Amino acid sequence: MKNTSEVGKELYENLGKLFYAIAMADSRVHEKEVSKLRTFIRQYWLKVDELEDDFGTDAAYQIESVFDWSMDHDLDSEACYADFREFYEDNKGMFSAFIKVLILDTANAISNSFSGKNKSELVMLGKLELLLK
Repeated sequence: MKNTSEVGKELYENLGKLFYAIAMADSRVHEKEVSKLRTFIRQYWLKVDELEDDFGTDAAYQIESVFDWSMDHDLDSEACYADFREFYEDNKGMFSAFIKVLILDTANAISNSFSGKNKSELVMLGKLELLLK
C-alpha cells in the first residue's frame, strides 16, 4: 500500500499529464500555454499543501516536470488524459471541491491562453468537467 506522500506526488504527476493533454488537444503545445501553466503553478498550486518531493522541492513542481517531459516525448494527449482519469477514479477522496475548481480553472486558463478555446480543447474540457462532478 502506498503512503499518503507517494499518492500526493502521483496526484501532481497526473495533473502534469492532464494539463499537457489539455494543451496538446489541438496537436500542438503553444508557448503561451506553457507560460500560463507555470504562472498557475507558482500562484496557486504551490500553496495547496506542504508536500515535498524526494529532493526537498515543493511537490507541485511535479506538474511542470511531467508536463515538460510529456512535451519532450510528444506523448498522445488522449493517453495522458486517460492516465489522469484512471488516477482520479482510483483516488477520488484526494480531490476536494477546492482542488477540483483549481484543476478546472487551470485547464481553462491553459486553453484560453492561445487564441481562445478550439473545438478539441472544448471537447476535452467538457470531458474533464463531467469527470470531476
